[in-house]
Amino acid sequence: MAKLNSILLYCSIAIVILSSIPLAQCNIAQGPKAVENWFQKLSHAKPKITKLHFYFHDIVAGKHPTAIPIAQANSTSHSPTAFGLLAILDDRLTTGPEINSTTIGRAQGIVGSASLEEFSLLMSLNFVFTHGKYNGSTLSLLGRNTVLNEYREMPIVGGSGVFRLARGVATAKTHTLSKNGDAIVEYNVVVLHY
Repeated sequence: MAKLNSILLYCSIAIVILSSIPLAQCNIAQGPKAVENWFQKLSHAKPKITKLHFYFHDIVAGKHPTAIPIAQANSTSHSPTAFGLLAILDDRLTTGPEINSTTIGRAQGIVGSASLEEFSLLMSLNFVFTHGKYNGSTLSLLGRNTVLNEYREMPIVGGSGVFRLARGVATAKTHTLSKNGDAIVEYNVVVLHY
């Protein structure tokens, strides 16, 4: 009985939490039939190019970090490149670099330190747009981020909503990096989609 009460309490808490989180709304029809109809019209569609510019706020320190380590190898603490460290993140995407800039979405995903010789991350992220023209749509980034280079180029490998079948390139440049490791990164993204 105690186990059942714990499960019911957990479910009640989860429902309260989930009902208080604003969900992204997509203005494109979803569901299996809607997607199938969309694909049938695709042969007549012309590809579009969309350019996006935003800032990514990666907070690793303080009371409310948006990027936290979730695993590491036994040897990670001895590695100059943090090789073997995995982190999960849910970073704000904003219109400007200022902390109070308008939020347009979130960068959600996993990053891992993937190089023995240089500080380089394997990034698997979804740019989830929650406000504005692309509200409810996503772009998926999967690539290598050589963090200490001035510019880093990573592929956009897909998307959803307005960005179905997206492919393109994201260029990142560190705007600011604080001593505690918090970073603001400027992104310019160019995608081809239908």
